[in-house]
Amino acid sequence: MRKRILGRTELEVSEIGFGGIPIQRVDVQTTRQVILECRNQEINFIDTARGYTVSEELIGNALEGIRQDFILASKSMVRDYEGMKKDIEISLNNLKTDYIDLYQFHFVKTIEDLHKIMSDDGAYKALLEAKEAGKIGHIGITSHSADILEKAITDYDVFETIQFPYNPVENQGENLFEKAHKKNIGIIVMKPIAGGAIDNGELSIKYILNNKNITIAIPGMESVEKVQKNSAVGSNSIELSREELNELEKIREDLSGGFCRRCGYCMPCVKGIDIPAQFIIEGYLMRYNLPEWASKRYEALEIKADDCIECGVCEERCPYNLNIRSMLKRVSKNFREYRERN
Repeated sequence: MRKRILGRTELEVSEIGFGGIPIQRVDVQTTRQVILECRNQEINFIDTARGYTVSEELIGNALEGIRQDFILASKSMVRDYEGMKKDIEISLNNLKTDYIDLYQFHFVKTIEDLHKIMSDDGAYKALLEAKEAGKIGHIGITSHSADILEKAITDYDVFETIQFPYNPVENQGENLFEKAHKKNIGIIVMKPIAGGAIDNGELSIKYILNNKNITIAIPGMESVEKVQKNSAVGSNSIELSREELNELEKIREDLSGGFCRRCGYCMPCVKGIDIPAQFIIEGYLMRYNLPEWASKRYEALEIKADDCIECGVCEERCPYNLNIRSMLKRVSKNFREYRERN
């Protein structure tokens, strides 16, 4: 497995990392087998989060006796100082470790979120104290908005890594990656197979690794077979053949008509719907096979796809000419049908 340096953290990470979202749907024994196979395949980076229900706990159990073989990352959606202090301790306890290599601000959606994190009583202060105490090694930030991350690394020169979606369909982060790379910020790619929308996952990862600004791609993996398939990309040549380039173009064409790139240009919605978030959560319901978790997240939203009044303002702003009104209807229908079945 090839390695790359994760920016200013100076951590040497495998090109392919382990994404901890889908592990929620398997048991302790399977998780242990998957993590052991990661070690066999020389995958040394594990990413999880407080928000991934039991993911931290499963990974913590699986790492017993082999924690030293991995670079461990987690993250929290808490924005305030006291809340982050508590989440760090919960993560350490769940992961059965006294040290987390990288702790990240999870899913920063707004400028207000960013300013809150960096305020006097914000979550950054708690992470900085934890770093000084030796509980975490490095501080990162994740978002689905390139604009938010660009502002974060421009206004606050404190983030050692960024995490952002990138794949053959979602390439809106390329300018962001170039700016971050010049600042020696490590770049972690989430959603490398577009939340399961791309069938040829290995080709998608191969495409990602051809971007030299990127440090690591972290596909979600919940089986030994997926670890073996994905890890092969980090060991074999990543040069793209003419046939593969043609296949990538076909993937773009097939998904272009109805795939949200999470760019956020459709916002703000006149009713207050977080439009990209509707499609992200729907992906967990329909493609990640995490229906119960997705349904709870959807129902917890104060304003959701159900509240769309079909004004069409979002579609006028969308640079990809998506039929957003129909897509929101689909989201509402999918979650309604899930509720009725369960």
